[in-house]
Amino acid sequence: MYEDFIKEFDSFLKPFFIRHEKYIKCKKGCSKCCEEGDYPFSVDEFRYLTKGYISLPNDKKTIVQNNIDEIIKSGQKNYKCPFLIDNECCVYEYRGIICRTFGLCYFDDENNYVRLPECVYQNLNYSQYFDPKENLLKIQDVPQINLRIDKILNSDLAKKHNVQCEEIRSLIDWIKPQK
Repeated sequence: MYEDFIKEFDSFLKPFFIRHEKYIKCKKGCSKCCEEGDYPFSVDEFRYLTKGYISLPNDKKTIVQNNIDEIIKSGQKNYKCPFLIDNECCVYEYRGIICRTFGLCYFDDENNYVRLPECVYQNLNYSQYFDPKENLLKIQDVPQINLRIDKILNSDLAKKHNVQCEEIRSLIDWIKPQK
């Protein structure tokens, strides 16, 4: 069941965030990571997110729907997450994997480099330990886990909970009407 997977995945991530708390500036109200992106989601994640949307009060549903309409109308590939209201995620407990892992650097073994959160360039996470001229992160304890969504959804943990990777699309592509 997806909800059990998410609970266990969050427990798995927690020690990494604790170990890196001196590098991470994320806090309630900081929404830089939600203000411009493409937000990849699997079908299971989208279904779970939909549960969160359904549980919202009607006034918040209206705001989300208006946000969605604006994104679709604009046709932009990168957009502000439609679930971001007043710099806070209105479906936080139901957020996607990309949202749960954002902020943490990790070693991408498939591409053989350290992936940093985009906010490093905005003087936020890891910025005090990153040299942009050298493109070098000056820490020794980079998590040796690959947090790409496809890797997570094909992990032993996902298999344990019968979570399927299936198709991964931009959040807005799951929402907008298909032609």
